[in-house]
Amino acid sequence: MDGTQILTLGLGLEAPWILKNQYLDTAVSPHRLDLYVEAERGSLYPCPECGKACQAHDFADKTWRHLNFFQHHCYLHARVPRTKCPDHGVKRIEVPWARPGSDFTLLFEQAAMSLVKEMPVLAVSRQLEISDKRLWRIVHHYVGRMLGELDLSKVVTVGVDETASRRGHRYVTVFLDMQRKREPVIFAVPGCGKDAIQAFSAFLAAHGGDPNNVVEVVCDMSPAFLSGVTEHLPKAEVTVDWFHIVQTFTKRLDEVRKKERREQGHPKSLRWALLKNLDNKNLTPKQLSALQELVADQSATADAWVIKEKLRWIQKAPTPRAARWRITNYLKVMQAAVSEKPLLKPMGKALATLELARRRGGQTLALGTDERKTGRNEWSVPSGSVTGTWLPERGQLYRHDLPDWQPGGPPIRSGQIHVK
Repeated sequence: MDGTQILTLGLGLEAPWILKNQYLDTAVSPHRLDLYVEAERGSLYPCPECGKACQAHDFADKTWRHLNFFQHHCYLHARVPRTKCPDHGVKRIEVPWARPGSDFTLLFEQAAMSLVKEMPVLAVSRQLEISDKRLWRIVHHYVGRMLGELDLSKVVTVGVDETASRRGHRYVTVFLDMQRKREPVIFAVPGCGKDAIQAFSAFLAAHGGDPNNVVEVVCDMSPAFLSGVTEHLPKAEVTVDWFHIVQTFTKRLDEVRKKERREQGHPKSLRWALLKNLDNKNLTPKQLSALQELVADQSATADAWVIKEKLRWIQKAPTPRAARWRITNYLKVMQAAVSEKPLLKPMGKALATLELARRRGGQTLALGTDERKTGRNEWSVPSGSVTGTWLPERGQLYRHDLPDWQPGGPPIRSGQIHVK
């Protein structure tokens, strides 16, 4: 097998296209390999519209950047014909190695898109030695094509999170389909809060989805997110994940520590001791000593740390009913405690955020109740007024006046339950 055959095989050329010539220019840096492709004389070409075999009308010289040949830049050249179809007139044909209008081969674009998935576009452009503007055109083409094929008609549960894209409080909000196991990201938009939820709602509607079909949104306790969900995803219940709850309280705890440190000294190693999980038992001896000294001083930072740590009492609740009871009593006790110390104002904000999330998103803890409309779990049933949770999949009302979530009485149809 000679060099021409090897290159032809590597390019994947098929009739009528053949490799006519190749030239390696070592006078330029990086070295450049030019491959010249032609069709056999007298070949017929398919009409781009109907596929009928037609003769060539004229030719135009085209060049495409191809994958590097080892360390050498590689360019593909061809005389591309226009066909003269009796039904559709003169049309430029499509070559099998590149898409219409592109200056790159399909293999080059495939490699570029694979790298873009793993690296920033600017870094990929340097790696491929092309301008970032040309690379962005490739990205926009394929992303636009995939978005046109995107079907979001089955989206019913959505995860929302924001991340800093760069310094200066610039954020990107990412939306995930919680039911997808592979490639769950379905939308990303610059910014955060209510505007991001509104943009997602419009995007969902434009791609076959229905904002009214979204029944659950998993997000943090941001009031802007909660407000956006209420307005733009009106049928959705909010689930606040535990990570964001702890994160909010940890940030406020650090604010208290910084404020108090300006007024009085703190034990060494305290900062990292406060950020660690006490249950993991991974504190160093110095950090453990700093915590013990802090608690003994009964400072505002110590109170803030206790408020954060007591969240675990809620997390360890054995049942959803117990969790609701614990979160209500936790908020009542802790809000009274922070009102007595001005330095604990940041913790008051964290508690207020948790309270807002409980009011707006607490219906998910009720396993399908209608709290979003009533704010209560009360129904009129044949046996009188009780408090409980209606479980439609079991056809039963789980009464809160019975221990351990025992089903109360015979199964009750949903039509027999009336919200007060």
